[in-house]
Amino acid sequence: MTTENFQFTLKKTDGGARLGEVSMPRGTIRTPAFMPVGTVGTVKAMYLDQVRETGADIILGNTYHLMLRPTAERVARLGGLHKLIRWDHPILTDSGGFQVMSLSGLRKLDEQGVTFKSHVDGSLHHMSPERSIEIQGLLGSDIQMQLDECVALPAEPKEIERAMELSLRWAERCKVAFGNQPGKAMFGIVQGGDVPALRVRSAEELAKLDLKGHAVGGLAVGEPQDVMLKMLEETLPVLPGEKPRYLMGVGTPDDILKSVARGIDMFDCVMPTRSGRHGLAFTRRGKVNIRNARHAEDMRPLDEQSNCPATRDYSRAYLHHLVRANEALGGMLLSWHNLNYYQELMQGIRKAIAEDRFADFMAETIEEWAKGDLEPV
Repeated sequence: MTTENFQFTLKKTDGGARLGEVSMPRGTIRTPAFMPVGTVGTVKAMYLDQVRETGADIILGNTYHLMLRPTAERVARLGGLHKLIRWDHPILTDSGGFQVMSLSGLRKLDEQGVTFKSHVDGSLHHMSPERSIEIQGLLGSDIQMQLDECVALPAEPKEIERAMELSLRWAERCKVAFGNQPGKAMFGIVQGGDVPALRVRSAEELAKLDLKGHAVGGLAVGEPQDVMLKMLEETLPVLPGEKPRYLMGVGTPDDILKSVARGIDMFDCVMPTRSGRHGLAFTRRGKVNIRNARHAEDMRPLDEQSNCPATRDYSRAYLHHLVRANEALGGMLLSWHNLNYYQELMQGIRKAIAEDRFADFMAETIEEWAKGDLEPV
């Protein structure tokens, strides 16, 4: 179902887990959803029609990278990001804030925004909350994120609080800059590091802005999983339950399962494609490092039960050879496999919530991972 307006429907809950859908003019996003990361207008090593066939309803693009090349203005002149990359479905763009903080060797941050040097050619750029929203509008994205400051952990509580308060002020400016865009949405981002009281305050203040959705940012940046989950447990009860909740940059299949259990609706992460390019496969029996010598003469596929050609039709021996020979096809096939596995996991999660058996599904899935890969031939 598509609608002319942005609409989130919470269809069912099972414990903390939520089954829903986001309806937008460009399509419906089934939640819980995993969004493949298309940083510079491409999900690395994948054709976008393959990405769609794995079950993806939405992909993510990156404001920082696209503003540097080919530039947002050029993308707009070419008809927008959807047309340029041949993806007719929803696109979420992040604000660029995380990349500015992590990739720029030289940057200056103040109340107005952040001035930074491009990691590509050293050119100087300024990103304000208004400019971030302007760029995302030029790209034509369907869900746009506020500009925020993401502090690397560990950090001093005073530094975390300063960045959180700045992010809240930037959220207000982003809301004004975004205005009223029918069929599109702007999400705020909860910050506060690993300090529960700051997370709660950030969520409370963002809720007052009456945005169309909320993200939880600044997690999965090196802190232990139990810290991330504790922050979710503190934060999510404060956010409006009738709006979608997006955990940014997460994560492993285990992270996803445990975050769904606490009420997260949307995820993105480079992990399935990045791991695939380095020879690591995620499967229903846990992780498989296809570079290992044990696979060199194994003619079995990664998983004969899969509906994905990369998983079902190519032998481990061939995948092992491709990866060890640094052939691009190895990364392509394993990225395809991993993205398909992630979408199969999301489909299983949604089905389990619908059937009131999410806790059992989670336990069974984790038990299968613990069994490990198939015995060697």
